Amino acid sequence: MSSADAHLPPETPRLLDHLIELRARLLRGAMGVIVAFVALMPIAGKLYTLLAHPLLKTLPGSGHLVATDPAGGFFVPMKLAFMTAIFITAPWLLYQAWAFVAPGLYKREKRIALPLLVSAVTLFYAGCAFAYFVVLPAAFAFLARFTPDVVAQTPDIGKYLDFVSVIFLAFGVSFELPVALVILSLLGWVTPAQLREWRGYAVVGIFVVAAVITPPDVVSQLMLAVPMCLLYEAGIVASALVARR
Repeated sequence: MSSADAHLPPETPRLLDHLIELRARLLRGAMGVIVAFVALMPIAGKLYTLLAHPLLKTLPGSGHLVATDPAGGFFVPMKLAFMTAIFITAPWLLYQAWAFVAPGLYKREKRIALPLLVSAVTLFYAGCAFAYFVVLPAAFAFLARFTPDVVAQTPDIGKYLDFVSVIFLAFGVSFELPVALVILSLLGWVTPAQLREWRGYAVVGIFVVAAVITPPDVVSQLMLAVPMCLLYEAGIVASALVARR
């Protein structure tokens, strides 16, 4: 040990070790995203075509999307490729976060945190899949039905990507409701009995949230509110199981 190190507080070497470990985890996570992005770049156009499929099915005749920005035909698919890279590498990124935090957790905390982490990732993916396969086709079909025939539907590719991204995020986060309820129960902020008692208020709140974060049509609002009500019930059951343990 050098004379300079001898004057450092005893916590300093451990703090430096943690910072070095954090940097390594961040670099590994970033490298995973970069590798996925580079792999997706050649098929960025096909990814966008796949993303636009729910809308294209509802456009009349040979309907198509347009790029109002001269460079939009290139940058929008690249933006989608980057977003997709983050989406598919989310488990890898969360693993890096888990590997950094796990050594400081007790055995019981690890036993609880890991299933919650896996459940959160699974539910987020489930919410995005539900939005793509169920909500978007139904919402676009509903909106197209009320669009006047004299209106030419040529959506902009950038605005469509932003719109769909918000929908995916809304449904992905909303599907995390059971995990959130379990965490609140573990923290002692609520009990399963209280969650049952507040069921009526929760349903009203869910419909309000659905009306705010979904497009202005009844179909998409119901398609978010109904699953969230079911997920609220699932959260009550999960909270009760955790409380018994």
